[in-house]
Amino acid sequence: MSILIHNCTAVLMDEAGTVLPNAYVVVEGTKIRSVSTQRPWGSFEEQIDGRGNVLMPGFVNAHSHVPMTAMRGYGDGNNLQDWLHNYIFPVEARWDDRAIRACTDLGLAEMIASGTTCIADMYMHTGAVARTVLESGVSANLSCGGGYFGAPEGFSPDACGDCRNQIALTEEWNGAGDGQIKVDASIHAEYTSNPSLWEWMAGYAAEHGLGMHVHVSETRSEHESCLQKYGKTPVAMLDQYGVWVNGGTAAHCVWVSDADMELMVQRNITAVHNPVSNLKLASGAARVPRLLERGVNVALGTDGVASNNSHDLFEEIKLAALLHKGIGLDPAAVTARQALEMATINGARALRRNTGVIAPGKTADLILVDLAAPNLFPCHDVEADLVYSARGSNVVMNMARGKVIYQDGTFFTLDLERIRAEVKDYALPLLFGRSGN
Repeated sequence: MSILIHNCTAVLMDEAGTVLPNAYVVVEGTKIRSVSTQRPWGSFEEQIDGRGNVLMPGFVNAHSHVPMTAMRGYGDGNNLQDWLHNYIFPVEARWDDRAIRACTDLGLAEMIASGTTCIADMYMHTGAVARTVLESGVSANLSCGGGYFGAPEGFSPDACGDCRNQIALTEEWNGAGDGQIKVDASIHAEYTSNPSLWEWMAGYAAEHGLGMHVHVSETRSEHESCLQKYGKTPVAMLDQYGVWVNGGTAAHCVWVSDADMELMVQRNITAVHNPVSNLKLASGAARVPRLLERGVNVALGTDGVASNNSHDLFEEIKLAALLHKGIGLDPAAVTARQALEMATINGARALRRNTGVIAPGKTADLILVDLAAPNLFPCHDVEADLVYSARGSNVVMNMARGKVIYQDGTFFTLDLERIRAEVKDYALPLLFGRSGN
């Protein structure tokens, strides 16, 4: 199907920093065919009037736990370890596939309406997540967050549930939907596993050409405990067992050292910055200016809604741009352009996706942002407006892989009324013993 998008200002997110007024963008199937300021010759099966709005690449949420939408606002006021062990883990023990799908649907609806077109999600019941994602239209790199608490000498992949989960997920879902879904290998974190699992997961990733997704140095206690136990940081310790053989995404990276950053560049490891979650759980603030200075690819994630409490990447973009201005007393510590790159092209690079830029041959993951909204008018600088003024509610169209999945408040792949009812009447009673409001 050929689609012409016109009457818009296109923020291409290319290396030249092009902002193209009066742009014409042609989409053919799942790809962008052309970008120009002249109306292309020929007829089109569909035309989308941009109504003077901003057209930009859809956002890449490079670290999420989408089903945790059910836990929005639950267990507030605790640090990471107390929050996990006293609130989250007990609730997570009650999940079933039906509840997972309902809460994944709810989280995806929030993401889609606020401009996300691609995610990296780490969670349990991952097959149920995959089915739901496939139906939604967004792209996803999925992983199960492997953990192992047993004795290293007693480890067996046949007896390790997360090893079996990894194998099943890869065999059933890797490449599904013509590449809409990719499967990553994963380790939940250094502190929830041990070298026996790291070595097996690294070997499996190498054998199957998979990326890697790991929580890394999220808290000071995690980072320092690893140093005390092994004499190495989490990044270095995992590297010793080959975990980064295909590169990977390291979520959080709040406490990584300068030496870790050098290793991350060598191994092609992306640091996924989760500023809202890290501040809410009092974990600290990743040294993003230093990471960028050292040449580390930095992407953005929301983490789970239980520790955020939102899937709106516009919030992460604004905070990423502001946080280190205040910390370092430097108004140029992280520029508006750098913050936008984290949410688009850098995230696409991390997930090995051909998206994040408006250019011929790129996947047609595109959003329209209402430039006439009161909070975006007047506009003196389009990129600055997107970073410091825009909100998810300003998104008026979401196109994922060449298909419009959301427009002017209407979802075309999700039934929001059904989702709300399923979460309220089934998922919340299962998890908390009560329904929602």
